[in-house]
Amino acid sequence: MKLESLTVVGLFAGVGGIERGFQNAGFEPLLANEIDTFASLTYRENHSHKLITADIADIDASDMPSNLTVLAGGFPCQPFSVAGYRKGFDDDRGNVFWEIMRLVDLSNPQVVFLENVKNLLGHDGGNTYRVIEAALINAGYSVTHRVLNAKTHGGIPQNRERIYVVAFRDREVLQRFSWPAEIPMKATLADFVDFENKVDDKYYYTEKTPFYDELIESVRSRETVYQWRRHYVRENKSGDCPTLTANMGMGGHNVPIVLTKFGIRKLTPGECFNLMGFPDIKFPQKIAESRLYKQAGNSVVVPVIERIARNIKQALEQRP
Repeated sequence: MKLESLTVVGLFAGVGGIERGFQNAGFEPLLANEIDTFASLTYRENHSHKLITADIADIDASDMPSNLTVLAGGFPCQPFSVAGYRKGFDDDRGNVFWEIMRLVDLSNPQVVFLENVKNLLGHDGGNTYRVIEAALINAGYSVTHRVLNAKTHGGIPQNRERIYVVAFRDREVLQRFSWPAEIPMKATLADFVDFENKVDDKYYYTEKTPFYDELIESVRSRETVYQWRRHYVRENKSGDCPTLTANMGMGGHNVPIVLTKFGIRKLTPGECFNLMGFPDIKFPQKIAESRLYKQAGNSVVVPVIERIARNIKQALEQRP
């Protein structure tokens, strides 16, 4: 059946990657929530709908729109990440999932969409994911999940695996839903990274760089992305960009590095956002670049979200 209006509310919105993906698929973003002030600045530069900068615990029934189609959120991944403390629900940050369920109860959306790190599936022997799934089922939803990679399902050459959870209030809609299939990679790194033109000098490594000798010795190809891993240079031999991380702008570990016509340099914030599917993102004035790198690393790959959202839309609108 054709729905009058498809709407989405985004929680833990960051710079709005999930909302952008759903909007590209034909949903109308009505509201977003983000606690970080600096991420909110970038969000407001790129979206016109309402954003509440506050703790999710401060969101109540009066904030939530009626007749909501999708409640979406990429909730904080640190409690479930291999790189984090691996405490799951014992970590205070893990408790925000229950805030999501509180808002599910308040708004009764047709669809709940969640995104998190791949390790969520295996955390605590699988118990963490089972608790999440059980909570959604107990709330009256039918649940499916899948791990998708940006380079196989988003058309972007970044090796970024994430788990996506889709829960439907109507089981028949779930039965009509299908996950996006793999697509061939048509893009190259050169479509996202400028290897041919000069960028600002601050992005280039020079002889003053403590590990410059190691870079000169190891960074030899313009066909891939390298990383400085505290004590050595790592080449991503697959030719893709490795997973962009929130700490990549802080120096040292996991900094993405490329060899260009004008020398060895790190990726610019704009290039990082290109590799997240934000080719036209606008940055707020007077914001530290370290925060922009963090925002990119914490975001989602927009084309993957868009493909999932299109399939959700099709399942909702398809006649039984």
